[in-house]
Amino acid sequence: MKRTIIITSIVVVLAIIIMVVISKLSGKEDLSTLFAEVQHGEFEVVVTTTGELQAEVSTDIKGPEGLSSRNMRFGGIKISDLVPEGTEVKAGDYVATLDRSSVDNTLKDELDRLESLQTDLLKKQLDTTITLGNLRDDLVNLKFNMEEAEITLEQSKYEPPTTIRQARISLDKAQRSYEQSLSNYDLKVKQARADIRDTELQVAKQQRKVQEMQEIIQKFVITAPSDGMVIYKREWSGAKRKVGSEISPWDPVVATLPDLSSMISKTYVNEIDVSKVKAGQPVRLTVDAFPEKSYTGTVLSVANIGEQLPNTDAKVFEVIMKIDGSDPILRPSMTTGNQIITKTFSDVSYIPLETVFATTDSVPFVYKKDGTRQVVVLGESNENDIIVEQGLKSGEKLYLSIPEDGDRFKLSGEDLIAVIKERKRLKAEEEAKRQQNGNERARMMPGNMTPEQMREFMQNLTPEQREAMRQQRGAGRAGQGQARPGGGGSDTTVRVQVVRTPGQ
Repeated sequence: MKRTIIITSIVVVLAIIIMVVISKLSGKEDLSTLFAEVQHGEFEVVVTTTGELQAEVSTDIKGPEGLSSRNMRFGGIKISDLVPEGTEVKAGDYVATLDRSSVDNTLKDELDRLESLQTDLLKKQLDTTITLGNLRDDLVNLKFNMEEAEITLEQSKYEPPTTIRQARISLDKAQRSYEQSLSNYDLKVKQARADIRDTELQVAKQQRKVQEMQEIIQKFVITAPSDGMVIYKREWSGAKRKVGSEISPWDPVVATLPDLSSMISKTYVNEIDVSKVKAGQPVRLTVDAFPEKSYTGTVLSVANIGEQLPNTDAKVFEVIMKIDGSDPILRPSMTTGNQIITKTFSDVSYIPLETVFATTDSVPFVYKKDGTRQVVVLGESNENDIIVEQGLKSGEKLYLSIPEDGDRFKLSGEDLIAVIKERKRLKAEEEAKRQQNGNERARMMPGNMTPEQMREFMQNLTPEQREAMRQQRGAGRAGQGQARPGGGGSDTTVRVQVVRTPGQ
């Protein structure tokens, strides 16, 4: 009995000891997660965006040629049938059919007008024939009258002078009447010919118009111009053209045939970050459809003019990135994650953003594990980390959150406060100088530039100078154009430094 009690007591004691050890180990593990080490090595500053894959080169599948002809009066033409997106086609294969209903109505109106012009021409020809025939009869009668007057004058040579005089006057009247009618007849013939010629030209013009319409309508069944995969055309609003969508004479593209051997990613960068992005910078890309794969690329172009996307207030700039190499699994319209590497620093120290706090007068510091609050001079940052230029050494441990007794931590590195304030002062002066230069350049802009010179001038302006010009012209309200972090709709990841006071 005693032996059983002793064994039971030993087991209980061992269980308690094991629980205490486990508790301590877990406590240490939990405690270790509250700290981060100062890292040292290569540091990248990146701009992260979401983009969309597109083919660098593609062939447009267009509606019939001639829709924009001045003889045509077609408005928006709807797509009544379209092969599914992603269909592989050969040159000459069926792609789409356009709705003929509204076009047939227009053609019917033009045919009615042609018939009306042809009827008018026939009527004018008949009227002219009758009118000129009557005029010719009148000329014959007037000629007879003139001959009768000549006979009367010849027979009156033995009559008294008065009778002879009257006969001569009658002859003169008959001659003048005949000559005047003959001249009028010639004018009537020329007028009739001109009038008929004008109507004939109208009929010929209308016939060509109707023939052109009929030829175009025969082409409302659209085929592929070359081999490839059918990708729906994307509207300016972002929606794709599909069955029921309209094409216009000025934008007759129904779909596209992309060259999948060379792909690009199209994205939009927030106005806050666009000044960091330059052509030629390296890019890391991922595709949402294949998260296990990664790609590299290069920035091809950065738009000089910002735009406002639908349903957003943010100003963004279009950025095009070319993907290195090719991969048959990549398809247009796939969503990409893009990391544009704007700067790379080697041999620098950096810490997580969560470890950085700030005093009430915006002096950054960190909580060190040794129980001090260390003032730090910070540099560039990315989404997660920030460079520490002065104040810390590699390997030092920092709190990731404010410690419970943080107000008791002694502040060290106060000599760096002067460095921080001097940097802020120099940055403010530089910003003011840029603003002033922008205002002066805006005032000095010549008013007699050619369009090419104006385009070059605007491309060379900095964002601050463009804003100064906008303000000078009164194009915006007070405060318009200021950067708003993460403005609605932009998919640019905005990096915000974590700053907290000890009392928070």
